[in-house]
Amino acid sequence: MRLGGCKTEDVLNVGTVVIGVEDLHRAVAFWTRALNYVAKREIKGEDDFAILVPASGHGAHLALDVSQTPVQQYPRVHLDLYAGDAADQASEVERLVSLGATRVDWDRYPENPDFIVLADPEGNRFCVIDTNHS
Repeated sequence: MRLGGCKTEDVLNVGTVVIGVEDLHRAVAFWTRALNYVAKREIKGEDDFAILVPASGHGAHLALDVSQTPVQQYPRVHLDLYAGDAADQASEVERLVSLGATRVDWDRYPENPDFIVLADPEGNRFCVIDTNHS
């Protein structure tokens, strides 16, 4: 038996991460360029929800949902975007900033962190991770 595309004996997996946004079109513009994602369906001017999928066809989906909820300073859930080494991380941070992300003056960095905290144009926090950090 299949439910929502999964066989009942399958282990659950993350299919879509949903982010609340104020301006759907601004968020779509940022995240499609940041992640090399594309809209799953055409997004119209009056839409208040969009699903983005990897252009390569592989990976979790990202949904953007118009929300009036304020951005949390210390979000309980956030995205971790994996870079390669420290040079890749620095390059990706600069690329994301050029697309409209901002650096967050994060007061909770541990000593010698493997992550850099950024905010998307909507203010949603996310991290860029140096996956080769030791």
